[in-house]
Amino acid sequence: MPTELVLPIDPERYAAFLAVMAVMAVTPGPANLFSVANGMARGKRAVLLGVVGMSAATLVWFSAAALGLGALVTAFPDAFRLIAWAGALYVAWLGAKSLWAARRPATETAEAPPIRLGRGPLVDGFLVQLSNPKAVLFFTAVLPPFMDPARPAAPQFALFAAATIGMDFVTMSAYGLGGAALARVMTRPGVRRGFDAAVGILLLTAAALIGLRH
Repeated sequence: MPTELVLPIDPERYAAFLAVMAVMAVTPGPANLFSVANGMARGKRAVLLGVVGMSAATLVWFSAAALGLGALVTAFPDAFRLIAWAGALYVAWLGAKSLWAARRPATETAEAPPIRLGRGPLVDGFLVQLSNPKAVLFFTAVLPPFMDPARPAAPQFALFAAATIGMDFVTMSAYGLGGAALARVMTRPGVRRGFDAAVGILLLTAAALIGLRH
């Protein structure tokens, strides 16, 4: 008799997960706000580097989930709060740095070199996503119900990770490239100060979302 084909993941569960993930990916949160600010301050290339950094952090979260993230959060809640608050403070520092840059004289032109927000878009993106409360909520509350205990866990995690990172990559890139396009359009002298202020406000908002949700 032919062996019945067993799929690595239940199609109905996966379809439901894709619907939920699509909504979460497009909803503005710390990662998407960072992408906008990153694009406005650094340009298109930095947007993609920042998204790569955030995607790498998502892989770290998936690895932690595979090792039992829910149990770790329950056992060591203070450690995860500390990570979140450290990330919030770092993003707030980037926002304050951008606001400080907005104080420069209006006679400087918008073609001036973009401010350096932190250690670089790749590292900044990684740190933002690593401390993102949306990620903790996703891996401890959203993902578990879609896992099928009757099937091997590794293939399920791989397919969930591919969908999550793929959708996040598209939406975060779109947010960031939109910010970069806006920055290119506004090239009149003195407008750079307004962009720096907007970047600072976006980053401080992201920091507040990280801190308040924890």
